[in-house]
Amino acid sequence: MKQSVAKFSDFLVEMHDMAEMLGRSILYIFLPPFYFRDIINQMYLIGVKSLVIVLMTSSFSGLVLSLQFGHEMAIFGAKMYTGSVLSVTIVRELGPVLISLVIAGRVGAGITAELGSMAVTEQIDAMRALGINPYKKLAKPRFLALLIMLPILVAIGDMSAILGGWLISVTELNISSSFFWSLSTQYLYLSDIFAGMIKPVIFAIAIATVSCYLGFSVRGGTKGVGEATTKSVVLSSILIFILDFLITKITLAAV
Repeated sequence: MKQSVAKFSDFLVEMHDMAEMLGRSILYIFLPPFYFRDIINQMYLIGVKSLVIVLMTSSFSGLVLSLQFGHEMAIFGAKMYTGSVLSVTIVRELGPVLISLVIAGRVGAGITAELGSMAVTEQIDAMRALGINPYKKLAKPRFLALLIMLPILVAIGDMSAILGGWLISVTELNISSSFFWSLSTQYLYLSDIFAGMIKPVIFAIAIATVSCYLGFSVRGGTKGVGEATTKSVVLSSILIFILDFLITKITLAAV
């Protein structure tokens, strides 16, 4: 019983500290110094460096989904609607979630490992001793870069996945190109695009908050860095699924 109470207490403390990290990150966006060079560097590392894996993941997802949808829907004589089902599925749900999970694994883990290594080698303490705010210098550029680059990566990934679906529809399912694009755009409403674009913004905030908080909180040397990195990926992934459910429920209720 005491252990359960202690674990629950630790959980509440972690949630409080994470909320504090989120509040600081948002507040420091508007306060100088702005570290523009660091922000651009992080945008390059997070966005450009992730482009290949995002394109590969989304393209093959579009290929597989189109193939699967086409064969299943052909049973009911609805194969021609593959494009419309695929575009809504990709834009509204699968694109934002899949690419955010990839970014949580690649970028979120990297941020936690980098900040954690700086914490255990006392580089963050040295920055404080020199009068540099580590949250402004380290957390703010990563927070802003994720906030800007993740929606862009999701938009690129969505287009890539739909192109993959178009390729399969034309070559394997014998659906004409004009019919595919006509149905893909006809059933894709503005509410779907809005839901698909608001999700990566929220997911970026969650990934940045979790990865920065766990990086700053690392204790116990290299073993602690490894544990924090694993925890960062797991916690970010769980949050992405929970937030996806909540956002989907809210946006569907609002339509």
